[in-house]
Amino acid sequence: MNSEYYIAAGDGAKDGFDVVVTPESAGWTESSLWTLTLAAGQSVDLQSGQDEIMVVPLSGSATVTSDGTKFDLAGRASVFDGPSDFAYVGRDSAYTVASVDGGRFALCGARAEKKLPFRYVPAADISVELRGAGNCSRQVHNFGTADTFEADSIIACEVITPGGNWSSYPGHKHDENTPTESALEEIYYFEIAPGPDNSNGFGYHRVYGTPQRPIEVLEEVRTGDVVLVPHGYHGPSVAAPGYHMYYLNVMAGPGKERAWNIVDDPEHTWIRGTWADQAVDPRLPLHTASEGA
Repeated sequence: MNSEYYIAAGDGAKDGFDVVVTPESAGWTESSLWTLTLAAGQSVDLQSGQDEIMVVPLSGSATVTSDGTKFDLAGRASVFDGPSDFAYVGRDSAYTVASVDGGRFALCGARAEKKLPFRYVPAADISVELRGAGNCSRQVHNFGTADTFEADSIIACEVITPGGNWSSYPGHKHDENTPTESALEEIYYFEIAPGPDNSNGFGYHRVYGTPQRPIEVLEEVRTGDVVLVPHGYHGPSVAAPGYHMYYLNVMAGPGKERAWNIVDDPEHTWIRGTWADQAVDPRLPLHTASEGA
């Protein structure tokens, strides 16, 4: 039986969107995600309302217009073709997303108190970080993290996990505001690269709690699936051998500081100490913005 925190592809569709996660639907207060598919030349007019929004192409190109300004997003062929450029829309803004050649787009959202200006970031300016080592190696696109982009509350990044590897590991949590931890609601949106014969790949994702705040999630994930992390330790995300895994993380919390402070599961934090003696997976980086789409 699937967890209440797992949303299978298609189950989260609403109002023309492929995925809809809002504070109201998730039962929390801050983080949101919408994904939509647009045909070539198709557009959608939207309102950001209480949320600040990051418009991120998952595939294809688009223009984003707001406050009389238009940004052209070159996008990418797929989420496995390096980071994408993106546009930021402040709260209380009308904006339009128009597809150039047909594609899929993520609207990452978070409740915001102050309105910040409409902005554009090119893919070449996005940091590509290789994290971990050995079969814990993964590639992180830090496009919307607290130390790379100014925003009111949203924190967002993308992670590529090569087939057979583990990421979001060791299990860690960020559900309290303490000197070492930030309370953040987190959304995981998954895509899995097809096999050489176009077979459908899969992976697994784990969330588990503490005695004080129990939660149990262990789900097989496929392209378009979502897992919600309201609290608790989360990880690993495991990519099945032969199938690279992508996930988009969207986070926000009620605290005054916009920061990603985490604590590891103390049972497993020792694993980080083993990485110094291992090489990063030679398959990484799978792709970089400078190599083209």
